[in-house]
Amino acid sequence: MNPPSDEQLVAYLDDELDPDNRHRLDAAIAEDPLLNLRVQWLSRSSLPYKNAYDELAQQAPLDRLQARLDAIPSPETPGLSRRWFIGAAAATLVAAGVLADRLVLGWQAQQAHNWRGLVGDYMALYVPQTLDHLPTDEATLRSQLRAVDARLGLNLSADGLKLPGAEFKRAQVLEYDGVPIAQIVYLDARHGPLALCVTRSNSGSQPLAHERRHEMNVVYWTEREHAWMLIGHHPSAALVQMATLLKSRAIG
Repeated sequence: MNPPSDEQLVAYLDDELDPDNRHRLDAAIAEDPLLNLRVQWLSRSSLPYKNAYDELAQQAPLDRLQARLDAIPSPETPGLSRRWFIGAAAATLVAAGVLADRLVLGWQAQQAHNWRGLVGDYMALYVPQTLDHLPTDEATLRSQLRAVDARLGLNLSADGLKLPGAEFKRAQVLEYDGVPIAQIVYLDARHGPLALCVTRSNSGSQPLAHERRHEMNVVYWTEREHAWMLIGHHPSAALVQMATLLKSRAIG
């Protein structure tokens, strides 16, 4: 006989064949080991899986599971109403907002510290000879100030930038990671190079403060949308007087 199909073998397993066909398949299965294996493989699909799972379900601790579900408080339980959940969510948002504010403030403080550090590193390289050769005619300085104004949203004038004992030598725009920093450089006959630097800031107005970098004194402050610093080898008190003078002229 021709090799039986899977449909015929399934009918054989389900006892749906007539007696003649069943006898022929019995003889073929007994003589053909491969056919015998096919029948055994197909017979696995007829195992009593449903009965086995029904027995497991009957053994499951349904009463205990239901009791645990019933013990979970619903939104209508006193103390755990919808208002409680909304309040908890609001408290979470407030806490997240406080954390975000602190991170932003910390980042802003770090950025403010970094830009002064960059200026300090740059100014540490200056010697009087760095500035000796620079042209200081009025037209050149005015052009330089216009470039600074355009980049940083300022309105500077050579007269407003004058400092006692220091000659205005140059105004230029530097940049670090896409952030512009304006540098206005002076040469003091006694203390050497002096720089007034400014960058944009959103930290609000802050009073004068003092620090030291590379054996130089620094006075810094913020006014509206800009952060300022004055750095040089001058005594701290002298720098504070100069910064106060510059602030009184409304440059920053």
